Formats: sequence, structure tokens, C-alpha cells
Amino acid sequence: KCRTFLLFTLEEFCDLLLSILIYFLFQSGVLALVVVAEHSGDFTKIIQLSERYPGFIFPCLGIHPVQSIPGGCERSVTLKDVEEAFPFIELYQDRLLAIGENWFGFYLRFASSDEQKEGQRQVLMKQIQLGKQLDLLLNVHSRSAGRPTINLLKEQGAEKVLLHAFDGKPSVAMEGVKAGYFFSIPPSIARSEQQKLVKQLPLESICLETDSPALGPEKQVRNEPKNIFIAAEYIAKIKGISVEDVFHVTTQNSLKVFPKLKNFLRI
Repeated sequence: KCRTFLLFTLEEFCDLLLSILIYFLFQSGVLALVVVAEHSGDFTKIIQLSERYPGFIFPCLGIHPVQSIPGGCERSVTLKDVEEAFPFIELYQDRLLAIGENWFGFYLRFASSDEQKEGQRQVLMKQIQLGKQLDLLLNVHSRSAGRPTINLLKEQGAEKVLLHAFDGKPSVAMEGVKAGYFFSIPPSIARSEQQKLVKQLPLESICLETDSPALGPEKQVRNEPKNIFIAAEYIAKIKGISVEDVFHVTTQNSLKVFPKLKNFLRI
């Protein structure tokens, strides 16, 4: 009997697991992954992944309103965090699909005071202006702040916007539609109020997303990119159209949102 032992460093083992994951994703019909940053500490790794898997992994770089600090603690984002991140973003601007993930969320414990809310507002404004300067889409997540987010985007003249996992009222979302913004719908639509949102939104303003490992169809169950099919199925049911039509229109919408993808995907 022959036994074979493979010896890996931890980094090599993680790389192997990633390669296996990407293989199975591709077999599931996933043609590309848009990888979004939350902290400047993510930037280098995301760029390295996009270099290792060109044409499959695409980077988005931005600053989240909650930043990690040593010891496992967190703090509110500051303008200094954003300003320190800008040179890196500008260096790789030609590779980026978007600026993000940007946040504006009043549910956070770091947005409990007027000062903290204004701090978030200033950080988002800075990233809006950078997106306009670099002609890049803004990937924005608002939590319990739908109307203030859309109002701020419009006030600042943002034109290229994807509102991720929008939890605001459908009537507020329609103001975003009038401004030309797109809304991405995750598999959590299976259990969320977003079903009401999808009913109101025109299909031409909808994209699909997974936000893995979060926002899956089941609460507290790890989400996977292949669950994007679940989001499409729910949208089809709500709209009374075929899943194929949902995929066709949302794919075209995604190519409008991320035009650089046209250079890599054969669709």
C-alpha cells in the first residue's frame, strides 16, 4: 500500500484552498468575483489576489466606518484613515472597479452621537469626491440611513453609484433610481424586507450580489457566491418573469456598473 504525505506551509495551504474554491466557483457558473475592501489593511492582499487571478478577481478599495485596532477592538473611522488610504487607491486606480465599500450607517454604536454621524458623513464625502476624481463607481452600503445616504450622494454630485444591500424605504430608493443609481440584491432577500424594495425597483436598476460570507438566504449560515442564483429566483418570482430574463438584464446592468468587466468576460 502506497501512502503519500504532502507538506505545506500555512500560506501554501491557504493558497491551495483558495485555488480549489475558485475552481468550484467557476464550475458553478461564477465568471468573476468583485472583492471589496473594508480597511486599508485589506488593500495589498486584494491587489495580490487580483494579480494572481487576473480576469477573475477584480478589486474595489475603500474605507469602512468601523476600523479595527490591536487587541481585537474597534473604533470609528477618521478623516486621517481615508487620507492615508488615498495614495494607495490612486496608485492602483486603473485596476479598480470601484471605490468601496463605503458606509453610512446610523445603527452602529460608532454613530450614536451627532459628532460621530458627522464624521461618517465627512468620510463618505471624501470618498465620493475621490470616486468622481478617478471616474470610478462608488459601492455604498447604508444601514438605517437610506434617505441621508441618497441625499448626500445627490448633493455631492455622485453619478456612478451602486447601493449594496439597501435597507431604506422603496420610495427613498426611487429617488436613487431617478439619479441613475443601481441597487444590488443579495440572497438574503429570501428572508428580508428587500422583497418590497424589489417589487418597486425597475429591473433595469437591479444588480445581483452575494456579499459572501454574509447576507445568505438563511440567517447565521455562511453565504456562498453560488447563492446568487437564489437572489435571481426571488426577483423572478416577485417580478413575474423568468429567471433567465433576470440574469440577462442584471448581467447587462452589471456591465454598465462595472464597464471594465467587458474587457475580460465573454458574454
